[in-house]
Amino acid sequence: MIKRLTAGAAVLALAAGLSGCIIVSSDGGSRTVVSADAGMASTGPAYGGLYADAVADSKRPADEVERDALRHPAEMLAFAQVAPGDKVADIRPGAGYFSRLFSDVVGPNGRVYAFVPNRTMERENPRADALVAAYPNIVRVNGLLDSMTYAEPLDMIFMSQEYHDFHIPGFNTDVAKMNAAVFAALKPGGRYILIDHQAAPGTGISAVQTLHRIEGDYLKREVEAAGFVFEGESTAVANPADDHSLNVFDEAIRGKTDQFVYRFRKPG
Repeated sequence: MIKRLTAGAAVLALAAGLSGCIIVSSDGGSRTVVSADAGMASTGPAYGGLYADAVADSKRPADEVERDALRHPAEMLAFAQVAPGDKVADIRPGAGYFSRLFSDVVGPNGRVYAFVPNRTMERENPRADALVAAYPNIVRVNGLLDSMTYAEPLDMIFMSQEYHDFHIPGFNTDVAKMNAAVFAALKPGGRYILIDHQAAPGTGISAVQTLHRIEGDYLKREVEAAGFVFEGESTAVANPADDHSLNVFDEAIRGKTDQFVYRFRKPG
């Protein structure tokens, strides 16, 4: 059943027993809400409780909890359809904001792969190893972005504010090959979740290094070219007041950029 909900009401809907109908698609300014559980088992009201518990976990560092008002973690978990037992990869997890949440939701029968690219592993492996030490279902993986592999087929691969970086020449990554590697690593029906800073219409990848932004429509075309089907968009972290002209690290906009959240699915 299709329900018309705002992104901010998504988790409330889950808790109220609705069938997870939270995906917001946007196309030329029109908005359509489609079922969050299209093509897979329902996330169900019980998962809303799991998401709330993960957000409330006392193990989460205080500085991460302080960011929740801007990052909307429960809405992100619901949109991504994270479920107990899932096998997921968090690409460049950093200090582990999302990896910690995923770990709590997927539980002891699930797995979270903290993927650290070879290029950045010297400085990022210690943080990933701290996650491994704190959460028994998190595993660190190193490798090349455009040939990433995992020990088992995955239910979800997740990137938050990272995709644009991989177009920067210094990363020496073939993004088309990276998307193909993601496609190969997922189970049929697996999800590819991407959060990134929106760039101005028509700019494509021209601002990936100068402003650390990427045009959402450009990213969408790249991912679809790898065989993925676009399912929808969450507006939970959108900011219409951002005119897309500032570097995302500029203090005037840092933490408050206009961000898109896309969900793609591998057919099958």
